Amino acid sequence: MPKINENYLNLKESYLFSEINHRVADYTQKNPDKKVIRLGIGDVTRPLGSTIIKALHEGVDAMASSETFKGYGPEQGYEFLRNAIAAYYEGHGVDINPKDIFVSDGAKSDTGNITDIFGNDNVILIPDPVYPVYVDTNIMCGRKITYISGTAENGFLPMPDKNVHADIIYICSPNNPTGAAYNCAQLKEWVDYALENEAVILYDSAYEAFISDPALPRSIFAIEGAKKCAIEFGSLSKTAGFTGTRCGYTIVPQELVFKTGDGQEVSLNAFWNRRQTTKFNGTSYIIQNGAAAVFTEEGMVQCMENIAYYKENARIIAEVLERKGIRYFGGKNSPYIWFECPDHMESWEFFDYLLNHAQIVGTPGAGFGENGKDFFRLTAFGTRENTLEAMERFEKLF
Repeated sequence: MPKINENYLNLKESYLFSEINHRVADYTQKNPDKKVIRLGIGDVTRPLGSTIIKALHEGVDAMASSETFKGYGPEQGYEFLRNAIAAYYEGHGVDINPKDIFVSDGAKSDTGNITDIFGNDNVILIPDPVYPVYVDTNIMCGRKITYISGTAENGFLPMPDKNVHADIIYICSPNNPTGAAYNCAQLKEWVDYALENEAVILYDSAYEAFISDPALPRSIFAIEGAKKCAIEFGSLSKTAGFTGTRCGYTIVPQELVFKTGDGQEVSLNAFWNRRQTTKFNGTSYIIQNGAAAVFTEEGMVQCMENIAYYKENARIIAEVLERKGIRYFGGKNSPYIWFECPDHMESWEFFDYLLNHAQIVGTPGAGFGENGKDFFRLTAFGTRENTLEAMERFEKLF
């Protein structure tokens, strides 16, 4: 009989969004005449820009001719896309070597798969509340997890504690679920902490394109010393609407070098490259051709038009919360609005209340950790019509 990975038994019985879908399906079955508006899961609703669509079609057409046909591509990603991503960073004042960029099918995959290059005896530092994937992928490996507390009092931006040691640190900024974003001084504290502890920061920048404040960093590599202690995950899911198209990237600087137990120096860039070439056959050429179009002048204009649309949705949601005197976070540099549940309700109680009385679906904060149990997340990714209707219903409740 094979031995199974019993760490899976330590996972919560149901993934957060599976439980949400279950409750919504049960409600709609019992109330088929009610229109349910979903502002919960962070899926986009705007179509891809025409420049990206054109490039995707060109990628498909390339497969129809022996002269342009593409078979297996480089596991790290095609050079044209890696160069385009590096140029994008350069446009924000951050110097990235294209050889440090690894193209993938999304940041969610990479933030989970990156654990392959680290030993299971590392101490993991994860903020609470947090995107569940960070927690679950480490539970699957049986690692020790230490939590750092994000609260309303610290703006859901927890800072390092010099009395706590960690080997691997997860940071998401702008944050999912809270929408909070670290400034340069705060990230410098984290970089200094990582360097002092010889730790690695796993930095999820999936929502960097939503940053409006020019003083806020778009990448951890804008911080001095970060290339010696950080890996960054980027995504086109929200930047360009690639949730159904799937493309992201991971940046592992060649400067990121650590010693093994016997004193041998190893490059995490080389380790990740070895992992990818062993377990990953690369992202589709068609998708990469479309992704490269994102970083053209025309493609970026179209992407930012969609982001502006979602930001307006966020403003609409925030405006209602302000009128009702409900404390909230995010919504300005993020597509997520994180607010305190009214009438002292806990988040799952509020989820059911909002579904049953206003037919609005959001995300209970308890699904993101203990510190989220009194908070709730709405996303700005709905259509304008649904966002307006949902907030009209919301306003009548309170």
